[in-house]
Amino acid sequence: MNRNIIQKAVIVIAILVFIIIFKQLGLGEYLTLDYLKQSQDRFTDLYSAKPLFVISVYMLIYILITALSLPGAVIMTLAGGGLFGLVSGTVIVSFASTIGATLACFVSRFLLRDWVQKKFGNRLEPINKGIDNEGGFYLFTMRLVPAFPFFLINLAMGVTRLSFFQYYWVSQIGMLPGTIVYVNAGKELAKIDSLSGILSPSLLVSFAILGIFPLMVKKVMAWVQKRREG
Repeated sequence: MNRNIIQKAVIVIAILVFIIIFKQLGLGEYLTLDYLKQSQDRFTDLYSAKPLFVISVYMLIYILITALSLPGAVIMTLAGGGLFGLVSGTVIVSFASTIGATLACFVSRFLLRDWVQKKFGNRLEPINKGIDNEGGFYLFTMRLVPAFPFFLINLAMGVTRLSFFQYYWVSQIGMLPGTIVYVNAGKELAKIDSLSGILSPSLLVSFAILGIFPLMVKKVMAWVQKRREG
């Protein structure tokens, strides 16, 4: 049997085993706001005692979730804001999410290309056309304006000719504004210790930004596109 086929089979089996374990053990139950809120003090104490260990484990979990397109990335981002704060949380989440997204693209390109093409063929056509016409700028626009789910972008880019290096740095920059918004929201959520905290001005402002951010970016990108064509 071809060595390349064996390598792909081993990787696929490993991924399937991890997903089955994730589902069977109900690990998704730990990726909820309720659980994270209940465990906040414990995580904070552990982070104070072993910061590098906590950061490493957090990033590993985040990368795996993103790379395998499992649910929980949004919760992990909010948790990062609550645990690490705005600045550190943004840096940690930004690198973890981008590494995970690039690995998801890698998996799509070398393992799931035929499946992705068959499953999302009709939805991939405008993406392929956009990449052919605009290259990395098209990916940058998609990252800023989430017209497609991020997991679908990761899978779809695997069947394009975009290099992994370009995919990584464009995603890193393109996802950064949204990462800051979500991490900030998580930081504010972590401060809630009573019902009155839900009405705090800082939390309300954070979620207002969360809501209008896609609209703001869409307006800006439309203006940029018009300038490029002008």
